[in-house]
This record gives sequence, C-alpha cells and structure tokens, in this order.
Amino acid sequence: MRIVSLLPSTTEILFAVGAGPQVVGVTFECDTPANARERAIVSTTAIPQGLSATEIDAFVTRAMAAGEDLYHLDAGALASLDADLVVTQDLCAVCAVDVSVVDDALAYLGCRAEVLTIDPHTVEEVLGSIETLAKASGRQQAGARLVGTLRDRLAAVSTVVQGLSTPRALVLEWTDPPFAPGHWVPEMVTAAGGTSALGTAGEKSVRVTWAEVRDSDPEVVVCAPCGYDLSGSAELARQAMESGQLPVGVPVWAVDANASFARPGPRLVDGIEALAGILHPESAPAPRRDMARRLV
Repeated sequence: MRIVSLLPSTTEILFAVGAGPQVVGVTFECDTPANARERAIVSTTAIPQGLSATEIDAFVTRAMAAGEDLYHLDAGALASLDADLVVTQDLCAVCAVDVSVVDDALAYLGCRAEVLTIDPHTVEEVLGSIETLAKASGRQQAGARLVGTLRDRLAAVSTVVQGLSTPRALVLEWTDPPFAPGHWVPEMVTAAGGTSALGTAGEKSVRVTWAEVRDSDPEVVVCAPCGYDLSGSAELARQAMESGQLPVGVPVWAVDANASFARPGPRLVDGIEALAGILHPESAPAPRRDMARRLV
C-alpha cells in the first residue's frame, strides 16, 4: 500500500505504528519523525513566511472571508505517487488541506485512491484515529499496542492528580488576538488535574478579548499557539506579557504547541504529562525542558 498523508499528526501516527515505509507523500509541515522529510511533499501553505502572529491572523481572516484555500495541493506530485490511500481532514481549514480539495483533485486526475478522513475532536477520538490508521495500513496490532501504552500513561497521570486541587489553567491557542482553546485541549487540562479557565472541550477554539482572559481568573497561563515550537511559543508569551494584557501575578508558561498540543497524535499524552507537572509541581514530574518553559 502506498500512502499519502496530508496531516503532520497522521504522518506521525503512521510512522509510530510501523507504516513509515508505506508513506510516499507528506506535507511541508510533516517533520516528525525526522525521516518523514525524505518523502515527496505534495502540499504547501499559502501563508507568507515571516509574518507576525497579528499578521497571520489577518491573512487567514481575509482568505477565509474570500473563500480562498490556505493550502496548495500539488496535483501533479500526487498523481506521480500512484497512491492507494490518501489521509486528510475535514476538521479545520486553517490547519491542512480540506477533504473536498482532495476529492476534487483525485477526480480531476482520474485517481482511484481511497480517501480516509481523520477528524478527532477529543482525546478519546485521537486514540481512535490511531487505531483507524493502524487498521487501514495493515498495522492493527502495532496500533493496539501503541494505544494501550498511551492509555497506561494517561491512567498514571490520573492516579497522580486524583484528589488534588484543580487549578484554573488558561491555555492560549493564539496570542494576538487571543484564542481560547477548543477540541481536545480543555480535556487535556482536565486530564492533567486542572480546570480549563476558557474554552469548551470538543468544540472549536474561539477568539476572545483580553478582558475575557483576565476575567477568567486563571491561576496559570499556558501559551500554546498553533503552529509554533517551544522557542516560538516563548517569544509570543513574552510579547503578551510585555503588552500588559496578561493577568498580573499569574505564572506564565510556554509549551511546544506543535509537538504536544496542536497536533492530534500520540504526543498529546506528552502534553498532558507536561501540564500535570505545571499544575501540580509538588506531585507530578516536572515537564521536560524541551517541552515547556516557565517565563514568570
């Protein structure tokens, strides 16, 4: 089976269950594991490089209002790969190529590849997507083992935080303008032994005001801007602090959003473990230095 993966998370999952040799095409963002970079790149972004967080938000807002695609699918590259399976999404037009674009391209090319849509909204659905991809790629047993390991780690975190206080944690999925978290992120806070100050589990992330951020009365702020690694998140967190918009006297952390928050793959469990260490430093192991950094 020849597989084209149009999501960084599904690329990571496919490699994690041993289907890496079957993956022949990926996106420009597929960087985990490192050898995913050796595959042909079939989709790129329309967002110009070097924009600030404010400029990215403005560009995305204008493009969405105009009905423009934020990602470009290289139909020629897709055709040359002779894929049996194309994995895509219908979850967020800002995150990756939409399934409708893939369907149109395959129809135009006359390709008969199966299209598998992966759209998890919760942690449980993320685990289910691992099993789905493992089955589709003929790696069902490996998928079951991986999911079992992830469930064991989640159970271990639950045991550590059981009976402890549940501090109010505000995770910012964007900082300028601020966005409250959605999908699986509020659930990650709960699993780590906290209370999500803003955002609704299973729903989309939403733009909020800085007044709403302050009124949410968080005990800790975690900056996890979608598309940013730890150093990028830390820089945006510093900018937010320097603007004077964050609640005064509240600890501020930056995390590697790409690795463990924004992408619905196995490393969400890393993010939950990191959050547990942030929220309960007296009981849970401190987050790894490559995953989280406290700024104040």
